[in-house]
Amino acid sequence: MSRDCSLGHIPVLATEVIEALKIVPDGRYVDCTAGDGGHSSLILSKLSAKGSLIALDRDCEACKTTKLKLDKMNAEGNWEVVRNNFSTLKQILQARGIESVNGILADLGVSSVQLDQQERGFSYQQDGPLDMRMDKTGGETAAQWLSRVTQSELQRVLSEYGEERYAGRISQAIIRARDNAAISTTAELAEIIVRSMPAASRREKQHPARRSFQAIRIAINNELAELEQLLDQLPGIMADRGRIVIITFHSLEDRLVKQRFRQWERPCICPPDLPICACDGESVGTIINVPNDTASVEELQNNRRARSARLRVFERRLA
Repeated sequence: MSRDCSLGHIPVLATEVIEALKIVPDGRYVDCTAGDGGHSSLILSKLSAKGSLIALDRDCEACKTTKLKLDKMNAEGNWEVVRNNFSTLKQILQARGIESVNGILADLGVSSVQLDQQERGFSYQQDGPLDMRMDKTGGETAAQWLSRVTQSELQRVLSEYGEERYAGRISQAIIRARDNAAISTTAELAEIIVRSMPAASRREKQHPARRSFQAIRIAINNELAELEQLLDQLPGIMADRGRIVIITFHSLEDRLVKQRFRQWERPCICPPDLPICACDGESVGTIINVPNDTASVEELQNNRRARSARLRVFERRLA
């Protein structure tokens, strides 16, 4: 995510990301979530003429913005913007004859640019068409999904992806409203959610529709499955001492990344009382504990959306 200001879009944890990547000027890097090009431009600025960057995003508008930003840099390093899901990263690299990379960055979730564009339908704070697709060229909109989803499936999504304790009440209210008239705007959906919740929950610090909007967005874009597919590929495409840097924004994706990093570092599944490992689990690297893994007070003052950002870093080791 990034903040829009007079100086342009400022990427979250920018300094921390660049430090964590330990950029080798001649190395190969991939920004799996290019967004508006904030992180990509910082990476590219560190590369020599022998270095290269692939800036990847599923959103065609994000790809256009990133290309314009990188074009203006007249950077020494080589770069390419690719529109695709990061779950296809291995195929993207293979198509370019790239066997390994020195660094991977994934800044997960929806970008500030997407949130701020009411026509994208991500925000519960401004009215717009109920879309929520990160890739507007295909797939179901949130409105289309809500028009057909069952109450039990909607409750599951709200509970699992939004960790919403009132998932039952909210899902029932949405289905009742949908059966009377199609839900087509973000304001309509937010109002239904708020009305269905107990009065006390409406006085919470965070907007009462926040968790439900997050859950529906995750379902529409298949976000957790895409992330799992990306993680499956990463150890096999990293160069020795290459860094995997991931920024998470909610507990579900953070838990997934944290668990996978632990499995890579300590893959042994033997009972702890066994004298030696019998499962042949072999570590593929180590978790890097960074001193600043959340936004600083200064960054939070400039960008409130960075409050839930968490930086996780893993270093691949081949020997």
